[in-house]
Amino acid sequence: MSKGNGKSLKWVGTRPIRPDGVDKVTGRAKFGADTYKAGMLTGAVLRSPHAHARIKSIDTSKAAALQGVKAIVTGADFPELSSEFIPAGEMMVNYRDMSLNIIARNKVLYDGHAIAAVAATSASIAEEALTLIKVDYEVLPHVIDVVEAMEPGAPILHDDLFTDGVDPKPTKASNVAKRIEIKIGDVEDGFTKADVVLEREFNTQPVHQGYIELHACTASVSEDGYAELWCSTQGHFVARAHCARLLGMDISKIRVTSSEIGGGFGGKTVVYLEPLALALSRIACQPVHMVMPRTDLFRATGPTSGANMVIKIGATKDGKITAGEAVLKFQAGAYAGSPVQPAAMCAFAPYDLENVKVVGYDVVTNRPKVAAYRAPGAPISGFAVESMVDELAKKLDIDPVELRLKNAAKEGTRAAYGPKFGPVGLVETLNAVKDTKHYKTKLGPNQGRGVASGFWFNIGGETSASMILNEDGTIELTVGTPDIGGSRASMAMMAAEELGIDMAKIRPRIGDTSSIGYTFLTGGSRATFSSGMAVVQASRTMIDEMRDRAAKIWDISVDAVEWEDGQAKPAGSNAGDFEPMSLNDLAKAAGKTGGAIAGHAEINAQGAGPSFGTHLVDVEVDPDTGHVKVLRYTAAQDAGKAIHPAYVEGQIQGGAVQGVGWALNEEYIYSDKGLLENAGFLDYRIPVASDLPMIDAIIVEVPNPTHPYGVRGVGETPIIPPMAAIANAINGATNVRFSQLPMSPPVVLKGLSDAQ
Repeated sequence: MSKGNGKSLKWVGTRPIRPDGVDKVTGRAKFGADTYKAGMLTGAVLRSPHAHARIKSIDTSKAAALQGVKAIVTGADFPELSSEFIPAGEMMVNYRDMSLNIIARNKVLYDGHAIAAVAATSASIAEEALTLIKVDYEVLPHVIDVVEAMEPGAPILHDDLFTDGVDPKPTKASNVAKRIEIKIGDVEDGFTKADVVLEREFNTQPVHQGYIELHACTASVSEDGYAELWCSTQGHFVARAHCARLLGMDISKIRVTSSEIGGGFGGKTVVYLEPLALALSRIACQPVHMVMPRTDLFRATGPTSGANMVIKIGATKDGKITAGEAVLKFQAGAYAGSPVQPAAMCAFAPYDLENVKVVGYDVVTNRPKVAAYRAPGAPISGFAVESMVDELAKKLDIDPVELRLKNAAKEGTRAAYGPKFGPVGLVETLNAVKDTKHYKTKLGPNQGRGVASGFWFNIGGETSASMILNEDGTIELTVGTPDIGGSRASMAMMAAEELGIDMAKIRPRIGDTSSIGYTFLTGGSRATFSSGMAVVQASRTMIDEMRDRAAKIWDISVDAVEWEDGQAKPAGSNAGDFEPMSLNDLAKAAGKTGGAIAGHAEINAQGAGPSFGTHLVDVEVDPDTGHVKVLRYTAAQDAGKAIHPAYVEGQIQGGAVQGVGWALNEEYIYSDKGLLENAGFLDYRIPVASDLPMIDAIIVEVPNPTHPYGVRGVGETPIIPPMAAIANAINGATNVRFSQLPMSPPVVLKGLSDAQ
């Protein structure tokens, strides 16, 4: 690939060593729990032992009297907020609900709901203080299942929740927060034109993002009301805004520094401990350090939704899909805001269809409030739709890749949710998979092969970048997007490419909220796309400034100076005979030519290119135990342009691994009292290395024309196809169609038994 000026690329598309690598492998990198301050207190949280209960009273007097306890907060210490929806990545959040989720008032709505928090001089004293807080509960009926929550007689979580999206709006409270609809064409007409119409119900369970690093933060509020916060977050500017609003503080009074992050996948785009730590520190006027135990993390932080779905699809006998219809019922947890909207948008998006109708329901249940999880919503609807596409291929006796190629979305396709696609690479990913040795290898007994495709729309948004030329000619590069997938390397590579210098001369950093302009969170696969645009713009601003400085030194017009290979040069012989000036030369002369040399950009990035991927998987099913072994895995994805191919491959492989866990093992298991029974990695089983084969990643590059290097976000798409691909492979091995997740050994064994 070449840059717009026709020059070949030196850094973009290569695999340099990551700039944060040494700190990571030596243990110098500071994660959320690694910030310690003089006089620091330890915070702890009291959580509800009930799925649904009214709080009749809270008595903290004995806890407050315990020696070493410095501060206690309950819901009464937080302001009452009105309902106000604001964007948080691909999902919307309501400040009132967020405040109630941080710490309960009046009612607890799930097992693990926070009730009170304490700060003490030691962890043991803080834990003892929790035991001294007396809470009087009135236990209420609860509802866990999404379908049951929609029934007329279900326990109501919120007396003031009335279904949006229904005309006329209901006057009776229910657990259905919202109805949404996406439609194009006429599905009934489409089904009349079909030779084959299939319909099936699907069910999935909530699954957690499974990040290894716990939620952790340190907050320090001084006597003058100014605060500093260090935390593990995907968006420190967003965390600052949330905390300011939840605590009634001015944004200017909070400075947030993002730590290194040990996994987030969307689950660290929201706040849990941070407002509590700030509230406690505000009372004690001492730093407060909080780390969420793993059991609390499972009980009280957002998994993604479980769902009930009905999918209907029709096609002609030659494989042309004539209509697709879906009804999606998504669990939101205790407060409204499931990812049913993006699920509806993505459900049929891989296909060029004239007739689509998707109806979605956002439903509250007595579970922790859901949070984003890599392409939130899309893996769930994708599992159902791609399973049906596979079933359709078998019914019509058409190769599953050929059926997808026949209906694949391409440039000019109008998605059911509105936009017309520009250049996209779904066809290329399908052909890439089809051309692999994997696809052509014969299978053995009890083995099956599955294929599935996936789509994610990607986002841009507000982003800032700053570059400073140091006195020795090196560059300080600061961006505002926390690095959760290698963005520091990618930013340095694009800056080096623009400036024409060695990447080693650029030091990329993540700035805190007081050192760079507002930047939206790292989510929605936006970081490399949007921060890359900002870095390129900042680089070009710096180049213009350096051309101007060289022009002053040479006493010629700036138009007569060009920038090439990291140097300012006369644009031609008519401009004069001057020796080129490097960054080092210009840095030394900066004081004589106007002062420090810098470049910056503050943008609202637009034009995020959608991403498509196709996954191919082989499995072997043990007919005696129901155990499913993943034998071979290939994933192809359109990255637009892979800035750092190794990072792109890692994103693809990571998404596939999480999809394997979602497909085969992961789920929340609740007792009949609504209490979570598997709140830890011993009982909530994520894949480990021995569960997996090598995942072959194929990078397809169909450039996004709106980005200077053709970038598309890559982090979301790879988690969408795995569940359907594995379900389709299991069907190939057993001739049994599994329509629920996870497809764990007991589920598979029962399915095999029922089919006999």
